[in-house]
Order: sequence, then structure tokens, then C-alpha cells
Amino acid sequence: MSVLVAYDGSAPAQDAATYAFEEYPDEEIVLLRVLELAEGYTGAGVELAREALGERTEEADEELLEEVTDLAGSSEAAFRTEVRVGDPAHEVVEFAGEHDVDHIVVGNHGRTGVSRVLLGSVAEKIVRRAPVPVTVVR
Repeated sequence: MSVLVAYDGSAPAQDAATYAFEEYPDEEIVLLRVLELAEGYTGAGVELAREALGERTEEADEELLEEVTDLAGSSEAAFRTEVRVGDPAHEVVEFAGEHDVDHIVVGNHGRTGVSRVLLGSVAEKIVRRAPVPVTVVR
């Protein structure tokens, strides 16, 4: 079994990672950090942005590994980290579909009302579109 954790370094994402390590200690855990592109990039601009983000992606991968090692603590769970560039919800769902992921764990900031409508909810988009079961950690 493989468990995918959507991880952006926020407190809710840290809670989601901790939950995954505690609940799935014998499973492979994949922590996915998605670096967002600014709105307005199209065509060749996207490729140039991806090249510029190449170095940032490597840095993010190193930071992610350090953070996750701390979160895993004494857990002996096998884990690996992945970094992608794009829309967070889309990339998490796409990654789950492309790989042998059996479950997704995602943190939730708990926004409600107008802020949720205006900002959208990555967790909600993942729940609606995911090809596998999703646990939302609050």
C-alpha cells in the first residue's frame, strides 16, 4: 500500500504527515510538495518558468526531506519525497493517478464562508477529484 500526503510545509500539512506516519507505519508514504506557478504563464512562458524553478525545486526537495525526517520521528515508516510544479490540487490528483497510490492524506486550513469561496479549497478539490480514498486531517 502507498499513501500520498499533500505537503506544503504548513501546520495542517505537518498534521497530515504526522497522521500518516502514525496511522500507516508499515506502508510506503510519499510526501508531495507542489510549487505553484503564478497565474498568467502560458506556452513558452511556462517552460521558461519551469527552467527557472528547476533550482528552486531541488532546494524544496532538500527542505522537504529535512522537515519530513523530523516529523517521522521514531517512526520506521518508509517514505520518499516528490516535488512538482503546477496547481496543487491538480498535481496531487494527477500524481495519485499516475502512481500506485492507494490513499491520500491532506491537511485542511479550515477556512469557511467567504474566504473559502474566494480562495477555494485545495483539500476539497482533491476530495472531489481523487481516484482513491482521501483522509482530510483538521
